[in-house]
Amino acid sequence: MTTIILPDYLYTPEGYLREKAVAFDDRILTIDTPERLREKYPEAPLIDTGSDSILYPGFINVHTHLEYSANRTRLEYGDFLRWLESVIRERDTLVPQADNALMEAACRQMLHCGITGFGAVSTFGTDLEVCRRVPQRVTYFNEIIGSNPATVDMLYQDFLQRLDASRSCSPEERITPAVAIHAPHSTHPAMVRRAVALAREEQLPLSAHFLESPAERQWLEEAAGDFKPFFENYLKSDRPVTTIEAFLSQFDGYPSLFVHAVQTTEEERGHLAKQGHHVAHCPRSNRLLGCGRYPLEDRRVPVALATDGLSSNWSLSLFDEMRAALMLHYRAPLQELADLLLRAVTLEAARSIRSEAGRIEAGAPADFALIRLPQPCPREEDLALQTILHTHQAERVWIAGEELPLE
Repeated sequence: MTTIILPDYLYTPEGYLREKAVAFDDRILTIDTPERLREKYPEAPLIDTGSDSILYPGFINVHTHLEYSANRTRLEYGDFLRWLESVIRERDTLVPQADNALMEAACRQMLHCGITGFGAVSTFGTDLEVCRRVPQRVTYFNEIIGSNPATVDMLYQDFLQRLDASRSCSPEERITPAVAIHAPHSTHPAMVRRAVALAREEQLPLSAHFLESPAERQWLEEAAGDFKPFFENYLKSDRPVTTIEAFLSQFDGYPSLFVHAVQTTEEERGHLAKQGHHVAHCPRSNRLLGCGRYPLEDRRVPVALATDGLSSNWSLSLFDEMRAALMLHYRAPLQELADLLLRAVTLEAARSIRSEAGRIEAGAPADFALIRLPQPCPREEDLALQTILHTHQAERVWIAGEELPLE
């Protein structure tokens, strides 16, 4: 059924529009004045959302780990290696505790925050059942990890089984199968090569953690630093399995999503930009793990904003993440940064995972998040900033044209 919605402001790739309405069924049909849309669709119900309302595309959290949703205080923060060792130590406790009910609650909390799509990075496949049940669009990143050459074939077959399981989902379940490479230091080049080739062949979304911490960079460049005793103790290895350049070159010609990229050089970011890649920026996770700050002022690489998982964050809210980014990138002009961040959770987020969503324009999926400012905003150029500062939850949410209850 066609419906018309009339907000106070409408957020589009071209900016904010006023006195415009959207006609939609499961997709957006057209944008025009409410009078013209009533003439064109005389039987369509009109939803007038009233003053100070802004209709955004549904937000997209491109990178999270539902399988670690049970963590609250068990993991250690402040240093990447200390955190990683705590993950290894607590993994057998935390992963079983993240049962379906807990992961579904995490997805429900994202929905309340206007998140109509997310990227679920799955190491074990335990979150697939939940992802099939929730209303959001899920880009299901089957992760491949393992640097021991003796286990390459076994681990790759396990990865293929999990990928096949995500392929078996029906269209109604809104699951997009995808591939995730864990990281250059932790994934053998033979597996990277095979997984990237598979993603290319099937045109699947592809992501990889990349240069998250100073320790990772030092290990890959010098076979030294904090990672050296870690690899010697856990993997009996005294040298990295690849180089930064060799890893990065495997993705050439296939635009992918590089997660974190905090420790990239200007030259490496130039390469990412040239190849059409995106960066998933996770400011709260980077701060908690002592990784540093991604140089958001380098605007050559388009950026999507993400929360990472609850193993390195305290919420899966993109409003919380945008507020944190406003504070972290304190040198950036405030209104300009706010505009960039809203693009990073809508249009650029969608592009980074090869999704049609993330925009309000004809032909796009009818995924919306309606928010309401607490007072009128006198200046249109402040709408993005005031949205980030004052919004904690969406007032109403639609996915594929269906309004979903926010309990």
